[in-house]
Amino acid sequence: MQDIADKPHPSTIRPRDAATLILVRRDRAVPRVLMGRRHEAHKFMPGKFVFPGGRVDAGDRRIAAQHPLPADVTEKLTCAMKGKPSSARATGIALAAVRETFEEVGLIVGQPGRAPRTRNAAWQQFYATGYVPDLRDLRMLARAITPPGRPRRFDTRFFMADAASLANIDAPVVPETDELLTPHWDSIDEALQLDLPWITGQILNRLDSVLQQPDPFGEQRPVVYQYKRGNEWKYQTL
Repeated sequence: MQDIADKPHPSTIRPRDAATLILVRRDRAVPRVLMGRRHEAHKFMPGKFVFPGGRVDAGDRRIAAQHPLPADVTEKLTCAMKGKPSSARATGIALAAVRETFEEVGLIVGQPGRAPRTRNAAWQQFYATGYVPDLRDLRMLARAITPPGRPRRFDTRFFMADAASLANIDAPVVPETDELLTPHWDSIDEALQLDLPWITGQILNRLDSVLQQPDPFGEQRPVVYQYKRGNEWKYQTL
């Protein structure tokens, strides 16, 4: 067992790559966004409403997508990337968003296809549906790093996609996982009234602005990257 004194202090914890997928349903007059409520038993943000997402696993970088990320999205992902930037790492981050969405709300971002071999249990469940991941409809909305001093820190990329691109929008799968969220389709105004983490409210406001523009899911737009330095939040455009 690791001694408590040997554990890293929160101020020295390095952020881990993470990914979130914001799904927008536009089949009514007012767009709705998918929010998931975390179970009260979760140690991390119990009861909070969040977007599906989580940290990137090593296996995500070994998965092939039916259709790759658009080049302009890959460019935004690799811009200011910590460590050694690469398109393979960018693809792994996007695939993490797809996997987490499947694990947490049972929705498939993919196309019918033949499953390759993998030892990754989560991806085995995804492939068992008869689909393989498809990244061509993902766009990057924002990026944010958890401030220093927190017990968990993530370098999170927030993706967005039109829910019409889902393979099973009205028939979610129930995967074998303990990560399931209780899903809610809410307007942005409704979502902003929920019990949200601070950053989720910020991202919802940013999404609202993008959805008011013509063709919000068209060509990749500039991305706001925020992180805290000292007592001040820094905002950078990628």
